[in-house]
Amino acid sequence: MTKLYLLVRRCLTVVLIFGTLASFAQQTVTGKVTAADDGSGIPGVNILEKGTTNGTVTDSDGNYTINVGANATLVFSFVGYSSQDVAVGGQSVVNVALQSDVTSLSEVVVVGYGSQDKKEITGSVVALTAEQFNRGNVNDPRQLLQGKVPGLSIYNRGGNPNSPATFRLRGISTIGSNSQPLIVIDGVLGASLDNVDPNDIESINVLKDGSAAAIYGSRGSAGVILVTTKRGAKGKATVDYNGYVAADQVSRRQPVMTASEYIAAGGNDLGSVTDWQDEVTQTGISNVHNIAIAAGSQNTTFRSSINYRNVNGVLRKSGFDQVNVRANLSHSAINNKLKFDLGFSSTDRRSDFSFNEALRYAVLFNPTAPVKFPNGDFYQAILFDNYNPVAILEQNINEGKRKTINYNARVDYSMLENLTLTVNFARQFENNFNGTYFSRNSFWMGLNRKGLARRFVSDFDFTLFEGWGTYQKSFGKVNLDVTAGYSFQQDNYEDIYIEAGGFQNDDLGYNQLEQAADFSLGGGRPNVSSSQSPNNRIIAFFGRANLTFDKGIYFNASVRREGSSKLGVNNQWGIFPAFGLGVDLAKYVDLANVNVLKFRAGFGVTGSLPNQSGLTQDLYTFDRNNYTVRFARNGNPDLRWEQKEETNIGVDFGIGSKLTGSVDFFVRNIKDFILERDVEQAVFVSGRRTENVGALRTKGIEVALNYNSVNIGQVKWNPGIVLSSNSTELTEFFNTRFVTGEFGSPGQNGTPLNLVEVGKKLGTIWGPVFDRVQIDGINGNVVLKDLNGDGVIKGDAGQALLEDADFMELGKAFPTLEMGWTNQLTYKNWDVNVFFRGAFGHSLINQFRGFYEPIDPGAINSYNRIKTDKAVAGLTEAKFSSLYVEKADFLKLDNITLGYRVNLPNSNSFRNIRFYTTVQNAFVLTKYTGIDPEPVFGDTEDNNNPLVTGIDRRNTYFFARTFTLGVNVGF
Repeated sequence: MTKLYLLVRRCLTVVLIFGTLASFAQQTVTGKVTAADDGSGIPGVNILEKGTTNGTVTDSDGNYTINVGANATLVFSFVGYSSQDVAVGGQSVVNVALQSDVTSLSEVVVVGYGSQDKKEITGSVVALTAEQFNRGNVNDPRQLLQGKVPGLSIYNRGGNPNSPATFRLRGISTIGSNSQPLIVIDGVLGASLDNVDPNDIESINVLKDGSAAAIYGSRGSAGVILVTTKRGAKGKATVDYNGYVAADQVSRRQPVMTASEYIAAGGNDLGSVTDWQDEVTQTGISNVHNIAIAAGSQNTTFRSSINYRNVNGVLRKSGFDQVNVRANLSHSAINNKLKFDLGFSSTDRRSDFSFNEALRYAVLFNPTAPVKFPNGDFYQAILFDNYNPVAILEQNINEGKRKTINYNARVDYSMLENLTLTVNFARQFENNFNGTYFSRNSFWMGLNRKGLARRFVSDFDFTLFEGWGTYQKSFGKVNLDVTAGYSFQQDNYEDIYIEAGGFQNDDLGYNQLEQAADFSLGGGRPNVSSSQSPNNRIIAFFGRANLTFDKGIYFNASVRREGSSKLGVNNQWGIFPAFGLGVDLAKYVDLANVNVLKFRAGFGVTGSLPNQSGLTQDLYTFDRNNYTVRFARNGNPDLRWEQKEETNIGVDFGIGSKLTGSVDFFVRNIKDFILERDVEQAVFVSGRRTENVGALRTKGIEVALNYNSVNIGQVKWNPGIVLSSNSTELTEFFNTRFVTGEFGSPGQNGTPLNLVEVGKKLGTIWGPVFDRVQIDGINGNVVLKDLNGDGVIKGDAGQALLEDADFMELGKAFPTLEMGWTNQLTYKNWDVNVFFRGAFGHSLINQFRGFYEPIDPGAINSYNRIKTDKAVAGLTEAKFSSLYVEKADFLKLDNITLGYRVNLPNSNSFRNIRFYTTVQNAFVLTKYTGIDPEPVFGDTEDNNNPLVTGIDRRNTYFFARTFTLGVNVGF
């Protein structure tokens, strides 16, 4: 903290110096900026002295004042309007009328290995700038996009600050390989999003379809996210400070019996009244500070920033401290023919992971039990699967450290008038450490082992080298842009894990492994494992051609030939082609009030690689219990690429000066999943091998609509909505019909939850249907429905696949519709952003209810009960059925932000000051009774298996509402 204090103090000193040395203007210019269509003043218009960073913004009525140098040119810009350059000359008053340009067709969009005018893009690409990002307490860059991109599903159920959000672009893209989109940061493939602070991001572009992503080959099968960080500009130095404090409070808790209700239901009264959910949660206070310094001369620009985040979640002892540093330098030479770009970023993060299990046991622990005995020891009853949740947090340690460093260097040389050569080199290093210790006194995990320690360390490094050339030429009405290049990627990974128990005391936690009795002669055997990957390499050659005719017809085609060392020697190379065509009919057909009507179609092929290395080689494992070596898996020299073919048809439109939008329809066919499976031992001795098996098809539609400036008096309202719907069908698999997933312990381990069947959609929740309660003495048992009417109820777990079994589809794990609704309002110096997000058509299996809602006369003595209006009177048997599958449709007020911009007339020190307050998760409308109604795409207890879906497990982090107060200051 001392180092941070000194750094902040130095940065503030720099701020004061720059404020003091601000240059004196030679001329004062005033004026008003209005909308050309109705003459109303436009607040918040950016006004910049061209070639400098000297600027201002208009006030609530569109008026401005700025001091400029001699022979200055002013640049006026505002979202939804065409920018204008106006030479000041000797004028002291400059009034400007901005023309609406809601189509923004001249916008330059970053794509793979280059950029294109938005109007020329034929694929499905969404470009977002910083002004469009989600706001508030955003610690994960992924959350900036949540609900903003049609087809991009981003969920962080509960909001654990140490858990990254789940990405899914256009549904399920694979079953056995990488399901996360490729991240490209400032042109560096595979860069870590964890090494970029949200404050440093300038824009994010999403390449959704195969024709746009195919240029990245195997890395682009699940889509591509292109991140551009902020850079310096020519002109005088500027300093920006962004800071906020946020408070997280539990918004939704599990509904359980109070102490009095528990006693009345027959529970064991231990004499206390304890709200265990309250005992393990807190108001999580977070502090975030960002300072950035930017400067530039005629040939060199520079920007550096430091970001500090102290984040605390609602679960006690959960959060992290993080320091991130980023620097970007650009320099041009030889009359701007030669350009150098250097980038560096470093992140040091220290996390307290806490234990989500404390939330689980806080729900079921006896509400009349004390937290501690009178002697200060934690209360603990000797019961199965029932532990004092406060003791879990206080007695045990679960923490980690992560350090990430990356740097990149890029050189562009304009060799000829139309030819530019580019070389890009990057390295990334990541080190992870996790340490866990369970106390000798901890009934949960530690007592039986006399203390239990775990240490895990991993190292990852990545190298990228790419070179390409770009040729651009105009031939009359034809514009040609050709790119061709080479790519080399290599990554290496190694780790070591040690687990041992048997300690004399808890003093050194996980730092005393050498003292563990497990390592001594006659002691138990410690658990030790380690691994190291070979040099995983990808080599590729790629090319692309973009052709524009008459500024209204657009064609592009690309191809990438790629080889990977992870695949079999017989199938290491693959070819990934793509092409697209677009036509703007509004240029050739006179349609009343239609400015843009661009139809586009694209087709692309991408591949996917296995996550593991060595799948082509035989695998032998060592059994430390009996000191034997086992042949665990046969290698597959014929292992090949998983392949995705995608067709996208879309239309972009602009009506009048207000309404714009797009509609996309897509079909994905994915085949040759890379999966380890059982094989015939007569052919493959181990009985296991990784093979290419299976295929699926995903279909979907996506809609985006934006309306510019609904004027209600002096209030301007800019609404926008995105909608998406998709479904995935399994079209081929080695097992044509099977059940998977399980409800869990106690007593329901073998109970399946999902049906997977060729020809059916994925995400099917499968099970018996609850009929009634049958009273037998003090017991109320579940009676299931006889669905086929044969007079015999076959609803047990082992009968789930019988043709005449009484099982049916109980719900769908995936939403049929996802929505994001943005509302931006301005009034004078005030701005308001209101963002709603919803998902509809999905269901969740409420595991808490399935275990703890029935009032078992035996269990009620020691375990609390879930209390909902869905409970069935008299039911005592805990058994999975349709009773615990709930519709989870929801609509959230995800984010509401109120900001105020301070007027700064004739200020030589401050460029801007803005105060704001934000509420995240302000409210949620849902009938789901659990913690969080957001969908579950993969099971957290089965490595996020995409075939096990829709299960709301008992370790879900509690849903939080966040209040934020912040300030943005520019010097």
